[in-house]
Amino acid sequence: MSEVTQILSKIEAGDPAAAGELLPLVYAELHKLATAKMIQERPDHTLQATALVHEAYLRLVDVPNAQHWNGRGHFFGAAAEAMRRIVIESARARATQKRGGNAERVHLDNLAWPADKSTAELLQINEALSLLEEHDPQAAALVKLRYFVGLSHQEAADALGISRRVADRLWALSRAWLYKQVTDA
Repeated sequence: MSEVTQILSKIEAGDPAAAGELLPLVYAELHKLATAKMIQERPDHTLQATALVHEAYLRLVDVPNAQHWNGRGHFFGAAAEAMRRIVIESARARATQKRGGNAERVHLDNLAWPADKSTAELLQINEALSLLEEHDPQAAALVKLRYFVGLSHQEAADALGISRRVADRLWALSRAWLYKQVTDA
């Protein structure tokens, strides 16, 4: 049993000091994943990789009811889901009326170019991913790990405990399914 899995078991048992032991072990890897994800976002995004890691970690560990972790892969899968939700919440917040609604930020030196549509696209992908999760949770988990966390194909397969061949099939299915959902919308 790995050290991370042992500490996750302590957290589940209610040990208040265990969360402090876990952070140094997983922080670098979570930060690397968050950085990879934030590189994919638009350049003027206000959410930083460090803030994404901290928020995701707090959602995973600092909760009133201890969660049950089935090991390192399950923890990082949950981290992927938490990061996805944080990025989606950020996109939704940008789209609210309080923050300008549907108004688009246009920089003066870019007036000739159309405004960035990444927020709307991100929300569309999230809706399609939620539908995929209802039909095939494992395929949706693979997409979250690859798209929102930035894991490689093999790393995502390992985190899910599936073979590369199964991951290949799920990835092909998921991409086609999500493409159809987004283009039909």
